[in-house]
Amino acid sequence: MISTQLSVFLTVANCGSFSKAAERLFISPTAVMKQINTLESRLALPLLTRSSHGVRLTPAGEIICKDAQFLTDYAAQSVENARRAMTEEPKVFRVGTSMLNPAKPFMDLWYQMSEAFPNYALNLVPFEDDHNGILAEIVRIGEKYDFLVAACDSDAWLEKCNMLMLGRYEIMCAVPRGHRLAQKELLTPSDLRGDTVLMVAAGDSASNDAARRTLEEDLHIRIEDTAHFYDISVFNRCAETGSVLLTLSCWKDVHPALVTIPVDWAYAVPYGLLYAQHPPAHIERFVRTLAQHR
Repeated sequence: MISTQLSVFLTVANCGSFSKAAERLFISPTAVMKQINTLESRLALPLLTRSSHGVRLTPAGEIICKDAQFLTDYAAQSVENARRAMTEEPKVFRVGTSMLNPAKPFMDLWYQMSEAFPNYALNLVPFEDDHNGILAEIVRIGEKYDFLVAACDSDAWLEKCNMLMLGRYEIMCAVPRGHRLAQKELLTPSDLRGDTVLMVAAGDSASNDAARRTLEEDLHIRIEDTAHFYDISVFNRCAETGSVLLTLSCWKDVHPALVTIPVDWAYAVPYGLLYAQHPPAHIERFVRTLAQHR
């Protein structure tokens, strides 16, 4: 950032002679003198007094030397600051949010953790709960957003991201408000006899597959498959058909026409903080700090 001529001048001023400056710069004394002569000519100022004993600064040279040293130091610090800016952690955490995967659980965590991350801000990034496109959204964790708090018992999801488990959501049943079971405070699995139960297709969720075996094999209840991943269309289908929908405790208020009722069984789906498979350092630090606080 500082011109070669100015750098050579500072070296000569520090060394006190052209020959010593030449040794330090690994060039010839003649090349050093040419650089100084060119600089003096450009500035129209004598910067050095030459003698057989070496060189010394003129009054003009002393001022130029002092200011040039300041500029050199300032330029070096500027470059260092620029390099640091390229390697410093970003100061924003991007959090995905949707109707079925709201950001509120992350916000609850953030209020516990924010003191460990001063000067960080949160940026909420909305996305759609589209069962046809949700895997594409999961793949973009780390690109589109840094975190997503979601129920996740899906092998397909966990192949595409990491998860720090935070807890479990109970598997419950949702029914239309006019359904025969709507007034019950607690269901038993046998209460579902005579109804069609909507639930995710088998093969991607261990928890849902276990509940399916209880309903289908033990109680011979009719099951109708949904897509592997819920979106609002599944809740609309329940409301329109009068079927029972296997849902989660975190979704009890998703659809105003449905009532969500707990079931007397132990089935639950894990939920957690989803983040990229190869996260940057500040994301790893957040996850590590959160794990230590739990």
